[in-house]
Amino acid sequence: MTAGAEVYARPPLLVVLEHVEDEGPGLIGEMAAGIGLQVHRVGTGDPLPNLDRMPLLVVMGGPQAVYAPDQRLRDEVALIHDAVTRGLPILGVCLGAQLLAAACGAAVTPGERGQELGLGAITLTGSGRDDPVFAGCGPALPVLHWHDDTFDLPRGSCHLASSDAYVNQAFRLGRAYGFQFHIEMDAQLLEAWSRQILLPEDALGWLRQTEPLRRGVIARWLQQAVDAVL
Repeated sequence: MTAGAEVYARPPLLVVLEHVEDEGPGLIGEMAAGIGLQVHRVGTGDPLPNLDRMPLLVVMGGPQAVYAPDQRLRDEVALIHDAVTRGLPILGVCLGAQLLAAACGAAVTPGERGQELGLGAITLTGSGRDDPVFAGCGPALPVLHWHDDTFDLPRGSCHLASSDAYVNQAFRLGRAYGFQFHIEMDAQLLEAWSRQILLPEDALGWLRQTEPLRRGVIARWLQQAVDAVL
């Protein structure tokens, strides 16, 4: 059974770890629910879930720093490490990718080139173009950037994408994917973010024009993840 199936005997649970109110799962949550997954959103005030009940994990972004003395983030790193060890499908977005990198033993540091912010793109590596999640994207993918920190690639991981500012934009390690960029953007998130950062006047048009590509990436990750747990 694939992620395109409409009915599951026991719908898999997708847990979303969130770090700030305006950085929810967006398209990821919408599309997961649309294929019948149970989507359980976990905020910073909620207890972390039990891995035994969590087949799929998505870790969202936020302004926190992985290297800061934050017990919640240390607990999340430990949880993600256990999830990677168990071979669970994982998708880390922005801060989530940094937490995933840290959980896999890689360094997370302030970006030497400063903040990467706004509408932009990532360029796929040869391995990225060959990766099934990015199939059909071509050499580049339009995305929104908003991060100050960066990460080293975990040992044994596959480097999937880079940008002009930061070379490490995406990686895969086993069933875990880390995306430094924001793949989840929808109109609601864009509206919330536009109150905090300066975006071009045509940002909504850009979002609508480029959304099919991002939906394709999310759909292929969901299919691959669900196939792995069924």
